[in-house]
Amino acid sequence: VLVAAATGLGDAGSPDTSTWLWSAAGGVIGALGIVSLYHGFATGAVTVVAPVSAVVSALVPVAGGLVIGERPSGLALAGIAVAVVAIGLVSGAVGRRDASSLRSVLVAVAAGTCFGLLFLCLERTADGSGMWPLLIARFASVPLLLALVVAGRQRPVAPGTGLRIAVLAGVFDMGANVLYLLAVREGLMSIVAVVVSLYPASTVAMAFAVDRERVTRWQSVGLGLAAAALVLVSAAH
Repeated sequence: VLVAAATGLGDAGSPDTSTWLWSAAGGVIGALGIVSLYHGFATGAVTVVAPVSAVVSALVPVAGGLVIGERPSGLALAGIAVAVVAIGLVSGAVGRRDASSLRSVLVAVAAGTCFGLLFLCLERTADGSGMWPLLIARFASVPLLLALVVAGRQRPVAPGTGLRIAVLAGVFDMGANVLYLLAVREGLMSIVAVVVSLYPASTVAMAFAVDRERVTRWQSVGLGLAAAALVLVSAAH
């Protein structure tokens, strides 16, 4: 709803056919990624699913960027490599491992691949299309998710705290998509998408500051590497 309002108030022209197709594809793929991620959390070990999906979601757009002709500098490539390691460490790739089936690992890979492809789809939309790509993506993803809810015979979220949290999460989710779209129109996807994939670092930092959760030694190392990666990528510009 917020993006629809922003699109209506903006001066972006009507999206072309290519933008419609890439945006709709991104919406469907992104929805499948969300479903895969939470299915992995529900059926496997979070300590396995989270780092695998996070690292894969960073590697896919890097590969995609190189395929479409992006050529980051040596310093930027070093930052990308450090960032990928940081993502894995912060997400819990090193440390206590919970039992997890091969199926859960494959689901995590599928989720990460979907998120990486979403980054690629949004990058391929026209620069002058404003926020239309995000609105089109929702046109495609919301009906798909509703169909999955109906097929699974799931109860709707009851009014109250759960619904308010869901709405707030939706605002933050779309806000992140808006910022990514703005960033990728100004820089290389192979760099922007990796920086975006460092989001587990902020989640861990907030869990430590707000919920007083304990941060492991390897997560602390990952946070330090995340900062170093941002410095390297910034210095490359």
